[in-house]
Amino acid sequence: MRTISEQARSSALAVQTKRFVMKCGGSTLAALPDSFYAQLRHLQAEGTMPVIVHGGGPAISSMLDKLGIESEFIGGLRKTNEAVLDVVEMVLAGQINKQIVRRLNGIGAAAIGLSGTDGGLIQAMPVANADEVGYVGDVTQVNAELIEGVMALQYMPIIAPIGLDSNGQRYNINADTAAGAVAAHLGVEQLLVITDVPGIMKTEQGIKTVLPVVTTSAIEAMIASGEIYGGMIPKVRAAMQCMKGGVKEVIIADGAEPNVLRRIMAGESIGTRIVQ
Repeated sequence: MRTISEQARSSALAVQTKRFVMKCGGSTLAALPDSFYAQLRHLQAEGTMPVIVHGGGPAISSMLDKLGIESEFIGGLRKTNEAVLDVVEMVLAGQINKQIVRRLNGIGAAAIGLSGTDGGLIQAMPVANADEVGYVGDVTQVNAELIEGVMALQYMPIIAPIGLDSNGQRYNINADTAAGAVAAHLGVEQLLVITDVPGIMKTEQGIKTVLPVVTTSAIEAMIASGEIYGGMIPKVRAAMQCMKGGVKEVIIADGAEPNVLRRIMAGESIGTRIVQ
């Protein structure tokens, strides 16, 4: 007799022939229209399964302010002690994750919310500068079998980026980093980063334009020159890291672009495509 996990893997291979990982900030997802969620539902119905990894920085900051808990950023990472970590988990795995699931289920999609702590989904270790930033983690392993099992049941996995180490310590993980790791461990060819900007911008003679294609070496040069800065840095760093894990391309695009997901799936050039 086959085990449940064996049945799930078999069903996943038989039913889902195509999937992609999508990272989206919690505030971006909240602001996107119903038509964006309808695209996710249509893709799921047509046999292309999205795996969504979401963030939630602004909502976390808002809750910390309400609770009177101080928070600061060091090198783009939120300094995270146990008090901050409680709020991070509450907002990401509770508030935002369930808002996304409710919205998808409400339009007829089938979605299940997961935290990285569920079933050892995201295993983590402290980042290199943990002495400065506290309980912020890097991903060491992703339980891809669990995600495959959820997809085999025809549910869209919605993942909050909280990790656990071997001792049960929780870690706050950057959503871009988590999405890149999920994409690499699932073996998908494409990671989509849906944001509120049209892609990676380049300024020439005072005019900003979107770079349709950019290589990883060009990205390093743009970071060094300051052309890529702020919140775009962790996005492109995570993109380059997951490409080392086998992902062929990362697309950064504006979620407000009409039919953005369906157009990307159809091969249309939207946003910025990062390649080796």
